[in-house]
Amino acid sequence: MRRVIAIALAGASLGGCSSMSWDMFKSAPPTVQVRLESNPPGADARTSLGPGCKTPCSVSVPAPEAPFTVDYVFNKYQPTSVPVNVIKNPGDFTTPASVTTDPNPVFAELQPAVPPKPAKKKPHRPKRPKPAAAAPAAAPTDAAAPAAGSAFPDPNAGKR
Repeated sequence: MRRVIAIALAGASLGGCSSMSWDMFKSAPPTVQVRLESNPPGADARTSLGPGCKTPCSVSVPAPEAPFTVDYVFNKYQPTSVPVNVIKNPGDFTTPASVTTDPNPVFAELQPAVPPKPAKKKPHRPKRPKPAAAAPAAAPTDAAAPAAGSAFPDPNAGKR
C-alpha cells in the first residue's frame, strides 16, 4: 500500500512539473515612472515608446535601452519634442539596480502658433499707357538743307 501511495505522489508531482515554465523565475522587465508636464497644461504628451496622456500626468514605460523623446501637441500651439536620457545604475550588493530618466519631470514650454500673415493686397492701379514712340523727324526743306557731304550748314553759303 505504501508503494501505491508513493507512486501516486510521484506521478502527481511530475504532472505539476510538465505545466511549470521556467519563465516564472524571470522577473518582469523593470518600468520607469515618467512625469509629463507642460505650460500651458492640457497638452497631449506621447513618448516615442508608446504611452501618452494629457499633461500634467505620469506614464509608466518599460525601462528603455536608449534615449527616447516626448512629443507635445496642443491646439493653437507649436508642437514640441523633448529628448529624455536613460540613466542605468547597476547597483551592488547593498542596493538593487535602478533605471531613471533625465529630466524627470519632462517639461515643455509650448509656444503659441503664429497665424500666417495675410498677403498684402496692393490697390489696383490702372496701368499708365506707355508714351508713343517719337515720330521720325520730318525731312528738312531745301532752304534749310545742309550742303551735300556736310553735316552742318555752311555759314558762308549765302555771302559769296
